Amino acid sequence: MIMKLPTLTLVPALLLLIVPLAAAAPEPFDRLTFHAPPKPLSGKAVTEDWPRFLGPRHDLHSKETRLLKSLPAAGPKMVWEVSRGGGHAPPVVSGDRLVMIHTLEDREVIECLHPETGRRHWKFDYPVTLKTSYGTKDAPRSGPVIDGDLVFTVGVRGDLHCLSLTTGQLIWKKNLDEAYGPAPFFFGRGGCPLVHGDQLIVNIGGRFCVGGFDKRTGKLIWTTKHEWHASYASPVPATIHGKDRVLVFAGGMTDPPAGGLLSIDAKTGKAESTFPWRAQMYTSVNAASPVVIGNAAFVTEGYTEGGAMIDIASDGSTKLRWQARQFSSQFTTPVAHEGYLYGVSGTGGTEMVCYEIATGREMWRDGIALEGARLGRASLLHIDGAFLCLGAQGTLLWLDLSPKGAKILSQAQLFLAPETWGVPVVSRGLLYINQNAMGTRLVCYDLRQ
Repeated sequence: MIMKLPTLTLVPALLLLIVPLAAAAPEPFDRLTFHAPPKPLSGKAVTEDWPRFLGPRHDLHSKETRLLKSLPAAGPKMVWEVSRGGGHAPPVVSGDRLVMIHTLEDREVIECLHPETGRRHWKFDYPVTLKTSYGTKDAPRSGPVIDGDLVFTVGVRGDLHCLSLTTGQLIWKKNLDEAYGPAPFFFGRGGCPLVHGDQLIVNIGGRFCVGGFDKRTGKLIWTTKHEWHASYASPVPATIHGKDRVLVFAGGMTDPPAGGLLSIDAKTGKAESTFPWRAQMYTSVNAASPVVIGNAAFVTEGYTEGGAMIDIASDGSTKLRWQARQFSSQFTTPVAHEGYLYGVSGTGGTEMVCYEIATGREMWRDGIALEGARLGRASLLHIDGAFLCLGAQGTLLWLDLSPKGAKILSQAQLFLAPETWGVPVVSRGLLYINQNAMGTRLVCYDLRQ
C-alpha cells in the first residue's frame, strides 16, 4: 500500500487531532520476488526483535536459538528478495513489521514489509538531493529505529521523521540542517538516532553537537554544545557509576580534525566527561559506535590512532586504560564478549582481532582464509552460542571465536558483490542482508533449524 501524505511539520497540539489510520493487510508489489516459505519456527526456539542497528541491547548480542549452523555452500534457502535503490542502512524488525530505508529515483524511501513474506504494509517517501564525494554517491547510512508503535529515521540530508509503525502515518518531522545548521559530513548523515525512555537522542552537529527530543512530539528538550560535530557513530546508552548516561563518539568533517567520546547526562544533555580521540588527518571519520563495558568504553577509528579503552571516573574525569593502534576499525563496531573484544582491524578490514579487555593484550589476529572471497570490512554478531559474520563480499560465516583463536564452523557465499556492509540482522530465525552493489536488494534467508 503506497501512502500519499501531506508533507507538514506537526506541532504538539496537532497530535491530538490525528486519527490513526486502520492497518491494512500487507500487499505484494512489483519489486518483490517471493521464493518459498521458511520452515516452521520451532516451539523451543528463543526469538526476539531486532529494533535497532546494534540489536535489542545495543551490544551486538542476540538471544535467538535453534539456528542453522551448517550452511550450504550457496547459502541458506532464500525466502524472498526485494530490489531497492542505494543505501547501506540495515533493516530493523519488530513483530510483523520490517522497516528499511533507501534512495530510489531521487527520493528517500521508507518501507515497511512483512518479515516472512516481504509483502508491503506501507511506503513513505520524499524528495532528496544526492551528492557525490570522493567518487562515492550519497546513500542512507543511518538505520531506522523502532520503538513501540513509532519508527524514526534520519535521512542522508538530515530529514528526521517519526512515523506510525502500524500505518506509516507521519507523526512529526524536521530537517536537522535547516533547523540547527548544516553539519559537515563526507557522505551525508550516517549515525542512527537513539530512543532513550521518552527521548530521541540524535548526534546533530550544526549549532550544537547532540540534541534530545521528545520522541512523540519532536520538541527539542536539551542540547549538548561542543566543538565536536556529528559523526557516523550511533549514540548508545550506558550506566556509569549508577548514573544514566548516553555515550557519543563525535567528530565530523573538520579541518583540523577533532572528535572524541562524550559521556552525556541523559536528562540534561550536560557533557560530564570528554575524551579526545580522532585521527590526525582530514580525510578520516569516527564511525564505529562506543562499546560500553562497565564504567568504561572502547572506541576505535581506522586511520592513525586505532582503539582506546577509556575509564570514566565517578567525578566525570577520564583516563586512557590502554591504546591499541592495531585495533583500528574503520566503521564496524566490535563485540565485547566474556572479557574480550572481537572485531576487524585495518581501513580495509584486513584482519580479525581479539583483545583482552582488562589489559589491552592482543590475544591473536587472523586474516581468516576464505574460499572465494575476502573478509574485508566484516560485521560480527554473537548469537546462538557462536559468532555470525558477514564479510564485505557477501560471505556468511559461523565462527567459533575465543581467546585461543578463530575457527570457521561453516561458510557460504551468498553472492559476490562489494560493499556488503552492515550487521547481519536476525529475528525469529530469519536472516536479512543488504546487497549493496551489482544488483541492490534486500534478501531474507531461512536460518530456522
